[in-house]
Amino acid sequence: MKLLLIEDEAKAAGYLRRGFGECGFSVDVASDGETGLDWALAESPDLIILDVLLPRRDGWSVLAELRRAGRTTPVLILSARDAVADRVKGLALGADDYLIKPFAFAELLARVRNLLRRAEAPGAGRDAGDGELAVEDLRLDRIRHKATRAGQALDLTPKEFALLALLAERAGEVLSRTVIAEAVWDINFECSTNVIDVHVRRLRAKMDDPFPRRLLHTVRGFGYVLEARE
Repeated sequence: MKLLLIEDEAKAAGYLRRGFGECGFSVDVASDGETGLDWALAESPDLIILDVLLPRRDGWSVLAELRRAGRTTPVLILSARDAVADRVKGLALGADDYLIKPFAFAELLARVRNLLRRAEAPGAGRDAGDGELAVEDLRLDRIRHKATRAGQALDLTPKEFALLALLAERAGEVLSRTVIAEAVWDINFECSTNVIDVHVRRLRAKMDDPFPRRLLHTVRGFGYVLEARE
């Protein structure tokens, strides 16, 4: 498996290159966003690990350009930016995962392997080009933050869009409330509250109830999954 690491801190890049190399990965390192984007488009890596604060072109711009070009390469953002707004922005732009620095290499390795497995698994949300994610007749434009179902526009709030984008990117996978809370809300979110369930109900009312076939399902005792069922 070939990884592209876009990281401007030489010490961190060297550490990660050595660590992944010892685990059997081939790792290319780009020290600025412009070079990283060029390599990502030309070399077609299996997965990209992307910092946000980069010289020449920041990570947000690299990610947006990749998705605008229709590239479905899994992207894991690795950044010291730990604000909820940053994590939501990364997922909304099309990132597949977001890990905050400082981190444990074992966790990063596990997340990379999980993303690679998901990329190969059937039933995952597919990129339809120009940064658009598709699940059945549902379309999400992660660049423009727009969603449609069967050609009809869905009027979603930013949180509803971020929630739907997360579910679509991991279509077919049951996501627990804890996972959803960490990705869309504060990582210290109190899961005893019903805010996730409320947002799911509102999302269903807009993207499921007006249509004959449900896509958003509750798995009792576990969480939620976005998938087409017979």
